[in-house]
Amino acid sequence: MKKVNHKLKSWMKGVFASSLALTVAACSGGGQEAKPADNGAGGQTGSQPAAQTPAPSGEPQKLVIYTGRDKNIFEIVLPKFKEKYPNIEVETLEMGAQQILERVRAEKANPQADFWWGGTQSALSTAADEGLLEPYKPTFADKIPDLYKDKEDRWYGEMLLPEVIMYNSQALKPEEAPQDWDELLDPKFKDKIVIRNVLPSGTMRTIYSAMIFRQGADTPEKGYEWLTKLDANTKEYTQDPTNLYLKLDRQEGVISLWNLQDVLLQSKKNNHPYDFIYPKSGAPILVDGIALVKGAKNLDAAKNFMEFLMSPEIASQLAKERFQFPARTDISKDELPDFMKNLELKPLELDWAVMAAKEKEWMQHWDENIKGKGKK
Repeated sequence: MKKVNHKLKSWMKGVFASSLALTVAACSGGGQEAKPADNGAGGQTGSQPAAQTPAPSGEPQKLVIYTGRDKNIFEIVLPKFKEKYPNIEVETLEMGAQQILERVRAEKANPQADFWWGGTQSALSTAADEGLLEPYKPTFADKIPDLYKDKEDRWYGEMLLPEVIMYNSQALKPEEAPQDWDELLDPKFKDKIVIRNVLPSGTMRTIYSAMIFRQGADTPEKGYEWLTKLDANTKEYTQDPTNLYLKLDRQEGVISLWNLQDVLLQSKKNNHPYDFIYPKSGAPILVDGIALVKGAKNLDAAKNFMEFLMSPEIASQLAKERFQFPARTDISKDELPDFMKNLELKPLELDWAVMAAKEKEWMQHWDENIKGKGKK
């Protein structure tokens, strides 16, 4: 994959500021629904026509979903899916994106999941390369830019997640919070930063890998030094997002790094005293995606859920009610919240292929040599 963020910037402006026309040159054309594609094992992918949604069946079915999504999303999507497919019993298992990858990998010989909902581009690309995902070209395939989907139809981006600086707005005024990434290293923020435990979290792995990349991917030592300084200012690494929010609410820490959607969700829907700074130099913009698990026992049910989840109706509802930036390019701007139309998402210049290739090595080094050692 080539560097793409200059394309990302122009695409985001097109989506949220004007006609939602795709300006990324690599986007697929077309848009008409075609005959079903052969997406079975060993079938061709990529050049196939889009598949039709599997026909509803009255037979009882089961659907097992491994997900990194929040329950606030479930309460919108799952009841509506149940209304449309009352015969499908849905089970969800919640964990971080990296944990999903490790579990799907461990279960390769006997898959227990059918659908992967909420995975980073890096995790999904790794899973695809390891043969863990089922190729499937859905009906909405040409509505997702090539930048946000696998070229062999093994995963698709559901939404875009800008990673930002989060702070407690009762403890800090906007001008008092760090305005850019390097300001996080200022000694005045010592013991004011709390971070969600990095290794289990796709969000945090992406942010930390981006911080190494921006210092120079060929010389990760500079990035390691940067993260050591951040560790020196970090008071605590929390077990999960719930504990992160608890620490921020109690002002045991007043600054963190997190995805913009969750910051907005926690502040506007759950009444947490949070606000955000969009870093001046730009932000990593994560592609949060979905996939079918290779060898899924309930493949038709998983395909039905994928098509339902990615429908324009659900995408626009999640944008309005859960601040989700859709990856689809055909959502009318009239169906998006005002802040989403006007917010310019400036991306960091990142090479996602390099990030995916180096992430495991970089994060292992951080865990073994940096975490908790910056103050020494």
